[in-house]
Parts: sequence; structure tokens; C-alpha cells
Amino acid sequence: MFDLENLEEKISEIYHLHYLDVYKFLVCFSGNQDEAEDMTQEVFIRVLKTLGSFNGTSSLKTWIFSIAKHVAIDHHRKKRFSSIFKEGFFKQMASKEKGPTEVVERNEMQQLVHEAISKLKPSYRAVVLLRGINEFSIKETAEILHCSESKVKVDYHRALTDLKKKLKFDVKEVMGNAK
Repeated sequence: MFDLENLEEKISEIYHLHYLDVYKFLVCFSGNQDEAEDMTQEVFIRVLKTLGSFNGTSSLKTWIFSIAKHVAIDHHRKKRFSSIFKEGFFKQMASKEKGPTEVVERNEMQQLVHEAISKLKPSYRAVVLLRGINEFSIKETAEILHCSESKVKVDYHRALTDLKKKLKFDVKEVMGNAK
């Protein structure tokens, strides 16, 4: 699929196009920036090693996110940590448009949402992160998770219902506060 003459340039382009999205996904999944950096590096090492086997049946982005999902699950299995969003990425995001009170309230809300997401079972958490936060389509999410589109729809609906119960908020408000 890739010509060998421009391979180094293509790899660099792939990295620059997808690094930030993969990193954000892994920060959300792990709740730790340092771990997400390590996992992101692992994702692109795997991409580099297996680029020759990419057959183009899915988009490059969904293929990379599929690798990222496997890296995250492998990491989760190895570490077996219980609280995923303790040192969340979103806690450190500051809004330049709002005053200090609004920033504190938003950070508190984000923390509540992320704690609730962290308590979802892993399959629900992955669907919420991919569909709700990273805004992948149902088809892309199904490709990344290696499941049917109907399973993505059902899991996403059930996850949002579970989040609504945990947070006692409207589902649209929950996802708005997660970003």
C-alpha cells in the first residue's frame, strides 16, 4: 500500500495526523498523562511494525484506533488499577473565556463525569470514549472495537443510561461536560 521511497515521510505524516487524537483517547481511557504518553508511543511502534499488513479495508484512522484500543486494554490488564480517572487530563484544562468560579464548577463537573465513566464496565467505557468524546461514527466505532454496529448502538445507549442514573443528569448534559 505504501511505496518504500516515501515510507519515512509517510510514517511521519501518519504520526503527526493522528498523534493527538490517539493521545487524548488514551488519556481518557487511562486517566494518567504519563501512562497515556507511554501507550501512545507503543501504539505508533505497533503501527510502524505492522504498517505493511494494513490492507485498507478500513480507514487508516480506525485501524490506528483499533491498535490504540488493544494497547489500552493490554495496559489495563497488566496494571489492574481500580480508579481510572484520578489524575484526569480534563482537571488540568482551563477555560480562557470563563471566570474562576465557572472554571472551578466546570472542573468539578468534569471530574464527576469522568469518575462516573471510570465506573462503567470496560466495553461501555470504550464505546462512550469513542462515540461520545472522540465522536467516531457508529461504523468506525464498530470497526475499532471489532463488533457489530448494533452492539455499538446498544452498548452506547446502555452506557448513557447508566451514566444518567449515576449522575442524575440529562445524557446530553453529561456528554457536553465530558469534553
